[in-house]
Amino acid sequence: MTASPRRRALAALALAPFALAMPAAAQEGQPVRLIVGYAAGGPVDQGARLFGQALSKELGVPVMVENKTGANATIAGSEVVRAKPDGLTLWFAASPTITISPNVMTKMPFDPAKDLAPVAPILSYYNVLVVNNNEPYKNVRELVANAKANPGKLAYGSAGVGGSNHLGALLFAKRSGIDLNHIPYKGNAPAMTDVIGGQLNMMLDIISTASAYIHSGKVRALAVTSPQRNASLPDVPTFAESGIEGLKGFDVGGWYGIYGPKGMAPELVAKLNKAVNAALAQPDLNKRYKELGYDEWTGSPQKLADRATKERAMWATVTQGIVVD
Repeated sequence: MTASPRRRALAALALAPFALAMPAAAQEGQPVRLIVGYAAGGPVDQGARLFGQALSKELGVPVMVENKTGANATIAGSEVVRAKPDGLTLWFAASPTITISPNVMTKMPFDPAKDLAPVAPILSYYNVLVVNNNEPYKNVRELVANAKANPGKLAYGSAGVGGSNHLGALLFAKRSGIDLNHIPYKGNAPAMTDVIGGQLNMMLDIISTASAYIHSGKVRALAVTSPQRNASLPDVPTFAESGIEGLKGFDVGGWYGIYGPKGMAPELVAKLNKAVNAALAQPDLNKRYKELGYDEWTGSPQKLADRATKERAMWATVTQGIVVD
């Protein structure tokens, strides 16, 4: 016996919420592109690949991570801005491109506040200061003394001019009264390679990826940028613990968030937000992120938008005089 038109209609209505849980094209098996603005092997790439696996389980389609590096991750952002608002192209964005780059770039190719659709917060993170194993200083106070004795000779790397680890190190230098030489890279991973090899003296790196190099003895950790010690590096002091007057209350971190192109339907954004939060609640992913030193930060699209707005204003006061062409 065939189902009556009424029964078929009721069945379709019952399935409608699940059909909206993913983009229409994704229901046909098309993969979701998760764009990353930094090099493979770096902390943002690592976080995105772990997240992509979990999101794929929620959406029921492959989630493919694509690295679009350069220009402070604005190349990645531009890729998303130009994409169709169908939910098949998402940006695993690190906060510097959203909150710092608009304050320092003379030719920002898009406006993060107007040209993107916030989908969901992902994580908060902090950095750790690591140095080459052959450096003579064993703590922040000794590093500062060495830098004062050799002004401008100690070099640190970053993921690019205007990145959070660039400005975090710059803030550290200003508050401790030293002059450091900044060497920008196209990601944290190549900068870390040069710290290990001795081409760089030091760098700030996200705890999630730096901890592996620290635990394996490839670099030495001096301090974390959080106000309290990080659970994944309990023996590493905070900058404030150095006892240097200018470093009291030192607190410099960042976050990851999911964005899509402007123009995504509100219903699609809501369903993607639900899928993202469900992915982050998966025990395996939650456990792995905690092991890497991340802090949980989940919620609504508005929560993501509000934090971005607040931090853009905050970084505007720190980045005065810094210009990126």
